[in-house]
Amino acid sequence: MAKSILHKADSRGKADHGWLKSFHTFSFASYHNPDRVHFGALRVLNDDQVAGGQGFGEHPHNNMEIISIPLKGELKHRDDMGNAGVIRPREIQIMSAGTGIYHSEFNNIPDEAAEFLQIWVFPDKQNVEPRYDQVALNYKQRPNLLEQILSPTPEDDGVWIHQNAWFHIGIFEKGNSTEYSLKDPANNGVYIFVLTGSVQVGDQILNKRDGYGLWETETFTLEATADAEILLMEVPMELQ
Repeated sequence: MAKSILHKADSRGKADHGWLKSFHTFSFASYHNPDRVHFGALRVLNDDQVAGGQGFGEHPHNNMEIISIPLKGELKHRDDMGNAGVIRPREIQIMSAGTGIYHSEFNNIPDEAAEFLQIWVFPDKQNVEPRYDQVALNYKQRPNLLEQILSPTPEDDGVWIHQNAWFHIGIFEKGNSTEYSLKDPANNGVYIFVLTGSVQVGDQILNKRDGYGLWETETFTLEATADAEILLMEVPMELQ
């Protein structure tokens, strides 16, 4: 029997710093909920809105896999590995912080808010050499299909991280469904995050920005009850 946990959108932690408005699915910064610290190796799922021209000044990270998925606008990235550039919607960015990195991230448009997901995943090994990557995504050109955007394998589709994890994203038209089979059902669970619209998984209806974790299952079916965009994050349930 599959196990599950539901996190409704309005139950998330909230932060309003003026230039930054953020919703935290899991405990982060001043938001601490002992019942919502992580979902397996998924440690942070922040839904951020950054005011025009504003952003995060240079700051450090270590021993974390950090994924950014822009939803609206442009983010200017710079780090101490020599990487500098802009990421936009339909792209994904990854940083393996490993032994330590410094980076900054700013809204590249002065008069328009940027929106993006900031996701942290615990790595399966410590103190790796830091690295950076970003790739373009094609899922909006292929509706009613899940596109793999992250995996543990450098040769596979999307970006890769130091963890036995797979991310998929897709746009589904109302009434369409898909079946997802876990890559590692013996060890992993899947966290479903609804970006827009609504979907049904089993008896559970999920609306915009709801999160739903499933584990101890091999497969599940997801049906769009309205036009929807969804992100699936398969991660190990036990931390190493």
